[in-house]
Amino acid sequence: MIQFGSLELASNLFLSPLAGYTNLPFRLVAREIGGLHLATTDLVNARSLIERNPKAFKLIETNENDRPLAVQLFGSVPEEMRDAAVMLQELGVSAIDINMGCPVRKICRVGGGSAMMTDHTATQHLVRTMIQALRIPVTAKMRLGWDDDNLTAPDLVRSLEDAGIAGIFIHGRTREQGFSGTVNLSGIRSVVAAVRSIPVIGNGDVTTPEAAKMMFNETGCHGVSIGRGAFYDPWIFVRTQAYLATGILPPEPSIADRVRVMSRHLDLMIDVFGEKHGCVMFRKIGPWYAKRFGPSSDFSKKIVRLESHAHYKEIVESYLLWRTQFCDDLGNLLPRYALTPMMASFMRATDEPASVRRESIPVPKGPVEVW
Repeated sequence: MIQFGSLELASNLFLSPLAGYTNLPFRLVAREIGGLHLATTDLVNARSLIERNPKAFKLIETNENDRPLAVQLFGSVPEEMRDAAVMLQELGVSAIDINMGCPVRKICRVGGGSAMMTDHTATQHLVRTMIQALRIPVTAKMRLGWDDDNLTAPDLVRSLEDAGIAGIFIHGRTREQGFSGTVNLSGIRSVVAAVRSIPVIGNGDVTTPEAAKMMFNETGCHGVSIGRGAFYDPWIFVRTQAYLATGILPPEPSIADRVRVMSRHLDLMIDVFGEKHGCVMFRKIGPWYAKRFGPSSDFSKKIVRLESHAHYKEIVESYLLWRTQFCDDLGNLLPRYALTPMMASFMRATDEPASVRRESIPVPKGPVEVW
């Protein structure tokens, strides 16, 4: 169990917000599999919520099965962040998460995201303004600093703890690194050491249960937040729970289970966004499932042109037939086509071949409200 202020959580594993991906359909998929308690929405502009922009409200869409839920806000005007947070509190969200970690230029140039790590006094004032107006807990997601010469996170978290922040999510990279390079576990450990009593949640490149365990062990963090790893493996939360409890690594899901969950994901996308738009959005999601199918070129080439639910069924049926050439009589991949184990940047040898290095989930283009 872990606690953010008055909010008690049954799991110390969290779903990281990923713009354009961790919307209601995927949160429901992850929750249905298990091992996840608190999930967080895509980042949303506080001003857009205050102005009641319909696209902003679509970003925070939820239902009774999506609880407990945190909404991640970004913005740099204390009054706007406060008013948006109060509005969300009245809508029934469980917590507010402030984005202080997004490295994308269009977020930083308006004073949000990682730019908030460069002015501790202003950021502390913003956080205190929000907390004084709320009954629900406020957390912050940040990076280690702006660059390697400015690893400001330990100092910032101390000032945020003084302001009443309930917890910290720390991504083990700097703003300058973006989503590349190695996650710095010692940097996360320094943030854990800086706080007095609030929980610190580690984040960055956790794509396997083994990586989660190493992050816990090497940093002393109180929880782990998983983003990209959940798209490769939506079972990662329940598998990590089992691995931490028993020391035994559960097997990866079968192709039948992967297809079943992927199909459920599409069904939810259609429910939430409509068939046409849901299928278009799924064109960027399907290939992430396929990365753990084994040979998948037939599927990947077709899914990026997905048009309808009926078209999806045709693609899957065609792919499963095509895939049989790479399998034995029991349907298991032949040894030469076996999946390459995933490995976090902080677990890799420096001479690891490029074929097994991480791939980043691209940040969508356009206004935040349409991510």
